[in-house]
Amino acid sequence: MFWLKKILSQLVMPIPFSIMLLVIAAILWRTQRATLLRFGRVALITSILVLALTSQSQVSYFLADSLESEYQVNHQPITGTCVVMVLGSGNREQYGHTAVQQLSSTALARLTEGIRQFGLGQHCTLVVSGWSGGNQSTAHATIMAQAAEELGIPTANIVVFNQPKDTIEEAYALKNIVGYTPFRLVTSATHMPRSMQIFTSLDMQPQPAPSDFIARQSYWWRLGADQLLASQKAIHEYVGMLWLQIKEIS
Repeated sequence: MFWLKKILSQLVMPIPFSIMLLVIAAILWRTQRATLLRFGRVALITSILVLALTSQSQVSYFLADSLESEYQVNHQPITGTCVVMVLGSGNREQYGHTAVQQLSSTALARLTEGIRQFGLGQHCTLVVSGWSGGNQSTAHATIMAQAAEELGIPTANIVVFNQPKDTIEEAYALKNIVGYTPFRLVTSATHMPRSMQIFTSLDMQPQPAPSDFIARQSYWWRLGADQLLASQKAIHEYVGMLWLQIKEIS
């Protein structure tokens, strides 16, 4: 089910979806049947429109900002029990590089915000998570923990979850530790609405601390890879929230 969800979600992302339509258009382009030829032309036009719109600054800003505006940067001191949960993202194993240098830009943004939140409380525990992805020898959470140590967090204050594959599994893993005690939840701003939905569905008490804000306003005529990436991340979250609704209905 996990891999099926991943594959299906990728098919509706702008680039894979557009490529799929282009392949369909190429196959049907030389057909002699008028109906199939029209379908091929529609597929070609749709692929171009999808890439153009998701690469456009106003569209990407709308998609990302509609998610990121739900929760603001958290500057509140942490009182009482201090647990900071940083959700996993990604990294690339690279021999000779520090753990910080191996983290993806998203993972680094989440971790640095987690460390900032760590400093807002007393006697805090930093929880990092993420599995190996099935293609690396070291779990992502382990790299995150090593990076946190490089950035000054004592080893004794770090808890590592190296088994969870997604946010739902991360929520269950953390619940075994904190139960219903409030904790600070750190993830990307686009991912925060879905994360809050998952954690609160387990009757947990997350305090949102979003990071890695990607919504950027620019000139309407500017098309770019950054805007395309922002659109793709936002669409990924909308698909994820739709999947949660489907699971609840079923």
